[in-house]
Amino acid sequence: MAGNRKGRDFIARHGETVFNAARRMQGDHPHTPLTRAGFAQADAMGAALREILGPKPKLTLWSSSAGRALQTLAVVAEHLELDWHQAKTDDRLVEIGMGEWSGRYYADLLEEAPGFLDFEHGLYTRPPPGGEWYDAIAMRVSGWLADTDDDPGDRLVIMHGMSSRILRGVMTARDAMPQFGAPVAPDLPQGSIVRIEQGVETVVHRGSGRGAAPA
Repeated sequence: MAGNRKGRDFIARHGETVFNAARRMQGDHPHTPLTRAGFAQADAMGAALREILGPKPKLTLWSSSAGRALQTLAVVAEHLELDWHQAKTDDRLVEIGMGEWSGRYYADLLEEAPGFLDFEHGLYTRPPPGGEWYDAIAMRVSGWLADTDDDPGDRLVIMHGMSSRILRGVMTARDAMPQFGAPVAPDLPQGSIVRIEQGVETVVHRGSGRGAAPA
């Protein structure tokens, strides 16, 4: 589903949070604050986008409803001289639901459920108990895309590690990976931004945060 939009989409992964730093499962947790490193990553994202778009660009702002995405957007919007209060949020942009694993430490889960992570792809090998799987993420982000296809011009979307990879996979019409049941774009570190235009993706800013782990 490459979409029919004529504008460019800038898809970004939020900055590092206290859960990321502590190596805890974060998932769709509503608010895990940014660390100092996370704010620095958001600063770098804003500076990079200002270099590309200039001040006060005509840009529709979108964010996951999670606090960490909104915090990141606040810093980025300041760089762009845009009003954060004009941003739109949607629950369909949140991170993968972690179910019973929510808040757990990675180290503990690696002992209890060895093999739950596919280290090659930086994804889970099975759904978290009571949680969400990648095909469900593909359905919800596809719904968001369909409902917002008439957004005018360029837009910025701040979201999460795993859910952004699925959104990017859908937008660039990647084939579904059978073991995950969804199209998955390559992993990028926290604080990264890609540009997608007419189904073609370009990395415009590579963040300094961690990669290959849900965030």
